Amino acid sequence: MMMMMMMMMMIIIIIIIIIERIRGGKLTILLNQQVQTDRSIPNNKPDIINSDNEKGTCVLIDVANSRDRNVIKKEAEQILKYKDLTVEIQRMWNVKKR
Repeated sequence: MMMMMMMMMMIIIIIIIIIERIRGGKLTILLNQQVQTDRSIPNNKPDIINSDNEKGTCVLIDVANSRDRNVIKKEAEQILKYKDLTVEIQRMWNVKKR
């Protein structure tokens, strides 16, 4: 139970930090939005896009639920799924790969 409370506290702190960065215009978070690209990309709607305007980086987050033994496999599938979108976002938004 104590571990759960510590994790909740950490999540709350992270959320507060994110809110402050959004207010300062340093961070943009897009939830479940399709990315408009110059070419047709089938997988162009990740769950979360976190764009750090200050650092010039962008992180695509796709939430997946899998069993412990399938985590590595699922991660590899997600990386391949969004590879084309990653390249296109880097080109269009002039951001670094992260």
